[in-house]
Amino acid sequence: MATEATRHGARIGVDVGGTNTDLVLECASGIYYHKVPTTLKNQSIGVVDGVLAICAQASLDPAEVETIVHGTTTATNITIEHNGSDCGMLTTEGFRDILHIGRHKRPTNFSLHFDVPWQSQPLVRRRNRIAVRERIAAPGGEVAVPLDEAAVRAACALFRKRELNSVVIGFMFSFLNDTHEQRAKEIVLEEMPEAYVTLSSEVAKVIREYERFSTAAMNSYVGPKTAFYLRDLEARLRGAGIRSKLRIMQSNGGISTVDACARRPIHILMSGPAGGVIGGAAEAVMAGTPNIITVDIGGTSADISTIPGGAVKVMNARDTFVSGHPVLAPMIDLVTIGAGGGSVAFIDEAGGFQVGPRSAGSEPGPACYGRGGVEPTVTDAQIVLGRLDPDMALGGSLQLDAELSRIAVDEMIAKPLGISVTEAALGIIRIINNNMALAIRSNSVARGVDPRDFSIMPFGGAGPLHGVALAEAVHARDVIVPVAPGITAAVGLLKSDLRYEHTDAVIRELTRADAGAVAQINAQAAALRDKVQAELDADGIDRAAQKIELVAECRYAGQGFELRAEMPELLTLENKAGVVASFHERHHLDYGYSYPEAEVELITLRAIGSAEARRMEAARIQTTDGSSPDRALMFSRRTTFDDGRTLQTPRYDRRRLFAGDRIEGPAILVQHDSTTLVPPGYLAEVLEHGNTRIRAIGA
Repeated sequence: MATEATRHGARIGVDVGGTNTDLVLECASGIYYHKVPTTLKNQSIGVVDGVLAICAQASLDPAEVETIVHGTTTATNITIEHNGSDCGMLTTEGFRDILHIGRHKRPTNFSLHFDVPWQSQPLVRRRNRIAVRERIAAPGGEVAVPLDEAAVRAACALFRKRELNSVVIGFMFSFLNDTHEQRAKEIVLEEMPEAYVTLSSEVAKVIREYERFSTAAMNSYVGPKTAFYLRDLEARLRGAGIRSKLRIMQSNGGISTVDACARRPIHILMSGPAGGVIGGAAEAVMAGTPNIITVDIGGTSADISTIPGGAVKVMNARDTFVSGHPVLAPMIDLVTIGAGGGSVAFIDEAGGFQVGPRSAGSEPGPACYGRGGVEPTVTDAQIVLGRLDPDMALGGSLQLDAELSRIAVDEMIAKPLGISVTEAALGIIRIINNNMALAIRSNSVARGVDPRDFSIMPFGGAGPLHGVALAEAVHARDVIVPVAPGITAAVGLLKSDLRYEHTDAVIRELTRADAGAVAQINAQAAALRDKVQAELDADGIDRAAQKIELVAECRYAGQGFELRAEMPELLTLENKAGVVASFHERHHLDYGYSYPEAEVELITLRAIGSAEARRMEAARIQTTDGSSPDRALMFSRRTTFDDGRTLQTPRYDRRRLFAGDRIEGPAILVQHDSTTLVPPGYLAEVLEHGNTRIRAIGA
């Protein structure tokens, strides 16, 4: 490890959550982990403070840090809190209401009372959507009606009057010919030099005007604030003497530059959760367990992803919705629910016992934090049950007040329901576990995946306290706890490759494509490859280290949506049959059937450029010498388990356990960033890197 880090500069991964900011540092002297509270008013303050603190912990000059990889929830939070920029929009005459109409889909088919997010929370208000005369003709992309430039300038005058600083430009058929969108952008920047401008043809050059317009609108909605945050963070790092390259985790599991993410923040809407999935997949490799279900439980939310055979899945573009709005950006396949350590328990107006999705966050935080919070949370319930030790949080650096937890659970839950404080706390844990189990099933069973063939991998600060209960609920094989559960998402940031993607609409019959059609497809593929290569070049990646993959998105003639198929570097009349066969195979895999004799259409080409980053590798720990794991025993305290039994339960310092050590439950494994619960009837076995497998005794 030291040799690897000596050859290369130090690197830091920083993952910002709703409650804590997690950091991991890889340098010549080893790997260091750290947590600091998230500064909600400006996350960059906490990031800089955390970077300086972890460098001090390692006695490292911050100037020696080569790269900082950052997972951020800034863009995500904007969509959740609905506080993005007021946008203006220029669109084709007659199509002003595309964003309102959508696809005529009902979010809840059989309910008369439902919310339509794209109408109740529009990304661009109707009064700010201005239609102008222009028309590109299909299918060839010829100019049918020239752009009315005077109308564009008049719209800009209206935008200035309404103090709009973000503009969306989405014209019909611009995916065939973007001339009008590009000219409109030039005019907007002449009239409004400081405007943040998004073209639909730049962020989603594909068919389907609603999804394309929605993607462009989302980019402009989150763009100004996200760009400000990223550039502010970069400036604050420079001001603190940190000259590192700053890279940002994208929703697809790859990393990119600040400039690219500031221009296209739609690619970092799921930045935070993506790092956890990548980190979980890497931990699975170390544990020799290819089938895992990652459950990243932080202070605010739980992010769940199913990884079969070690392959991280990317969602189909038709399924990528953010806050109810379609966004055509590649994203790792995961489910997020409001379930975390800070999730608030309450009795609703009907007398129902509920937990989440509202969270106490870090300010004021759970009642036990002593920062003014009076509502009981999941963390408070864990303390009441004796599963979290108030004097051991974050290695003792965060002092918690157990009495405040007991009062909150008693006053808000136990007394209203006429039950004991212990029963109320158990109820909070059971409800939150059930909510997460339902989400796990939606990402596995509902998609034809059997959890019995998978291991649950819980991480995040709260994850390992829930791992065994979740495995029981979904009948998973066992539980794998990562080396540093509370920092796993940050670790994943240092195991991610650079990644860029570009698309182009190429609507051609593939089965019957002649030499002319094949030549045109190759020309568009070459242009896409050049775009991706230019971004990798700008990032300083040697051509020899660059990898560019082409993907064909195809469908049967007349079908509604596309599936990905393998695409050769150069398409020929001879090898096009291989693309068609790849599509048939993918269709059969996804739907259980295919039509080998049917016509196949090529709809979109996608170029994916990547460069492999240096992987952070955890060192192997000392193998047990046959001595008792009691060397790691700290003390014992009374702890209440899910079956209602309260038992004297030993605490073990996880850092002092050796590979091969076995600990029978009841037991609690304590470390700085997280706490692992081993219930009665379960056995925890320490693996070679310090990760832990928990399974039922006799299983």
